[in-house]
This record gives sequence, structure tokens and C-alpha cells, in this order.
Amino acid sequence: MPTRNATAEWKGTLKEGKGTMKLGSGAFEGQYNFSTRFEEGKGTNPEELIAAAHAGCFSMALSNILGQANLKPEYIRTKADVVIEKVNDKPTITKINLECEGKVPGADAKTFEAKANDAKTGCIVSRLLSAAQINLTTKFVS
Repeated sequence: MPTRNATAEWKGTLKEGKGTMKLGSGAFEGQYNFSTRFEEGKGTNPEELIAAAHAGCFSMALSNILGQANLKPEYIRTKADVVIEKVNDKPTITKINLECEGKVPGADAKTFEAKANDAKTGCIVSRLLSAAQINLTTKFVS
């Protein structure tokens, strides 16, 4: 299995400093700072990249699980919200809320939800992030 990488550089203090993050593939490079991470500043942050990774991994895992049941999804759309809260006075990722919508010919809402729950516990990124509470809501489009 391949090893993936990314780099980050930070210059300055926590509140006044700034940094950049870059994917090893070169597909993304973005700037971040205190405001983009803990407020609503313009730019990205590590948690947003975690959300993207989780949404992407979950969608692929669900597609695979559906395929194993001979179901071919027309589409799967997943939004991941990474929630940061203070725990023992330290910012901590406490939960991730996944919202998944899918159109899967030949399936029904109950099957879709069951397969989505399998993906929630089975995707690579979910397993990595299992220290956080992972919530899932599904919407089946017929």
C-alpha cells in the first residue's frame, strides 16, 4: 500500500503567525492561521482537511460496500463536519457528523442506511478517527 504525505510550515506565534499546508501530490496548497482555525477567517485549516478526507473515504467505502451487494450507486454525496470543543481546557475534535445522500438504483432507504452504517465503521479514515464520536445521517434518493 502506498504512503501518502503532506507538508506544513508555520511562521510566527500562535495568534499572529501564519502557515501553509501542501499535499504531497501538489493537488492542493493553502494558507492557514489562528483565525482560519479557531474563528471564521478566510483560508483553510487542518480540521477542514480532515473533514474532506473523511467525506471522501466514507463515500468510496460506501460505494464498495454497495457494490459487494450488487448495487451500483448513481451517486453518493457526503458532507463531514468536524466539531472542535474544549476538553480539559484544550481544543479537541470531539465528534464528526457525516451527512450522506445517495441514489442507488435497486436499493431502498433501509438498505442504504444499513450499508452506510457499515461504511461509517469500516472506512479507513473512520477507523483512524474512532476516538471521536462519529454520527451519521442518511438521505436516500429514489
